[in-house]
Amino acid sequence: MYIEQLQKIKISLWSYAVIPFSFLALMIFIYFSSDGVDTNEVIKKTIEKYGINGTFVMLVAPLSFMLFIVLFYNKFIQNNSLRILTTSRPKIDWSRVFFSFGLWGGITILTTIIGYYAAPEDFVIQFNPEKFAVFVVLAVVLIPFQASFEEYLFRGHMLQGLGLATKTRWVPLLVTSFLFGIMHIGNPEVDKMGMIIMFYYIGTGLFLGILTLMDEGLELALGFHAANNLIGALLVTSDWSAFQTHSILKDVSVPSANFQIFIPILVFFPILLYIFSKKYKWSNWKERLFGNIKPLQVKEK
Repeated sequence: MYIEQLQKIKISLWSYAVIPFSFLALMIFIYFSSDGVDTNEVIKKTIEKYGINGTFVMLVAPLSFMLFIVLFYNKFIQNNSLRILTTSRPKIDWSRVFFSFGLWGGITILTTIIGYYAAPEDFVIQFNPEKFAVFVVLAVVLIPFQASFEEYLFRGHMLQGLGLATKTRWVPLLVTSFLFGIMHIGNPEVDKMGMIIMFYYIGTGLFLGILTLMDEGLELALGFHAANNLIGALLVTSDWSAFQTHSILKDVSVPSANFQIFIPILVFFPILLYIFSKKYKWSNWKERLFGNIKPLQVKEK
């Protein structure tokens, strides 16, 4: 019903192309205009000029602001509601958001502690109470908006639009997962680890798409994405990551593309899907992921 419910509203399918194509065109322009540019060096120079917090705000604030563009377009151009863009339930289920956030946040903290004690030589404790407190405020304000923008764009706006256009579920699932991964191709992690890390980004997009289709809403994906970005940024940073922050730990290991890239995809994501499926009593996986979009009785608003 997450996609099907859009049939009740008269929305031009062409209106779904404006934001995705504009965003992709911007990403393509940025990627090719920075061809040959060392992303890590650019970030380093920006930090030297504006500081770590200033650079963080410069990187995250534009994406946070784009959330409001997507929501404005959805409300005033498409005459849609935030509830329909978010969920098929009568109202947004915030308990789902917080459960997903807490579950993945807890796993992230636990795996970080294990990683630290397993290889303490790979980390430096850089905790500075004053700097960390300022960063916490910035991160708590900006990162949930940034993560929500990506969810509302890919798993909301794009997935629903492609579902209506193709009358399928698997096409929007695969396309949005691929595009979500490609969006990260300019990250400094790609320069350091190579294109193999795209398996992680695309795999994460696929996982979030499955969450959305199986649960018939964005709530679980919103909670997971916010926890992944926020808790991760507060716990660990490095000189070669997109988010360089006043975190508690700094990863000083030499980055390399190894089997660890696939651990979330092959281990943690299946475990999360199992937990969510049991808690929310998911069933009929084949139909929800690969079934066609069934017609509904269309009623004018």
